[in-house]
Amino acid sequence: MSGETAVYIGLGSNLGNRQRNIAKALDAIASIKGVNLLRVSSVMETKPLADKKQNDYLNCVAQIQTKLAPDKLLKVFKKIESSLGRKKQKEKWSSRIIDIDILLFGKKVVRKKELCLPHPQMHLRSFVLKGLCEIDSQLVHPILKENVSVLYKRLNAKNFYIDDDRPKLVSVAGVIGAGKTTLAEGLRNIFGFHLIKEAYDSNPFLAKVYAGQKSFALDSQLYFLLSRCEQLKRENLSADADSVSDYIMEKEMIYARLWLDSVQFELYSKINAVMSRTVAQPCVVVYLKSSSAGCLKRIKQRSRAYEQDIDLNFLEKLHSGYEKLFETFVRCPVITVDAEAVDFRQKEQVEELGKKINYYIGRGK
Repeated sequence: MSGETAVYIGLGSNLGNRQRNIAKALDAIASIKGVNLLRVSSVMETKPLADKKQNDYLNCVAQIQTKLAPDKLLKVFKKIESSLGRKKQKEKWSSRIIDIDILLFGKKVVRKKELCLPHPQMHLRSFVLKGLCEIDSQLVHPILKENVSVLYKRLNAKNFYIDDDRPKLVSVAGVIGAGKTTLAEGLRNIFGFHLIKEAYDSNPFLAKVYAGQKSFALDSQLYFLLSRCEQLKRENLSADADSVSDYIMEKEMIYARLWLDSVQFELYSKINAVMSRTVAQPCVVVYLKSSSAGCLKRIKQRSRAYEQDIDLNFLEKLHSGYEKLFETFVRCPVITVDAEAVDFRQKEQVEELGKKINYYIGRGK
């Protein structure tokens, strides 16, 4: 109908008869004058956010059309919640009989105390994005400018949230020569991130390892492990200052599998497992995915003496390690970037990606 807007809403319940609560809410929405209920996704069971000790939730997503303004629609939804028994609660993400959220209201971007559009954390919720994908996988997020299927893939079926009390760490990952440091430095220069760079220049063993002296491999790995644990120690990162590292902590195990023999690897794995518990986890990872040939070309161009013996076979093994890591990575969202299609020496390209990164860590709220 003319003048109507496509609106997407999320419904959830974790008290009482959850399925019936959602069904009643949908019936009430369908009966609203000026609202046309079009499609409803499948119902999904999800764990509470922030590891809260609550009952599991049932969630779904619905598409409606309406001529109502966003503020008016929100008031109607609040009345439905109240009529179904929801009480006012001060605690964030508390248990509720029913929850009705406006996720997307056409292409509108609204930032008010009572209403934020699009929903400010919908891009972090797999249960929301999966439901949206069922209805329309090509639906575009008005701020991120990407479709919901892309956003869903970044989460590996997990749900995340923005915690303002947690240090905001962005980690850039990728094979040697993918452009990690260039991007990290660009984010520092343009957006003011505190830069954390891996200490490859100060590692006294690295050049020897690249030169084929494998007897120094364990020393090199332990040097990097100690350095990274000190750099990323939770107490060294402030919740008030956003940081970017040009590496991801998990890269240590990728290199360890390539450099170390079985005895060394077993020892290193145990040490790594203990020490890694002390570091801050990233809020988002940017994975610069590059061809091995492209990385080798850039390595030769930058002419670091100890890197000149790196060959294509070694880079391909690294690439395989990163691909396996991110196939099952669930610590935080992963933004994958085709490193062959970008040049982060260009300010505008850093700005474009940086805006997305900022939104994922809560700067873009």
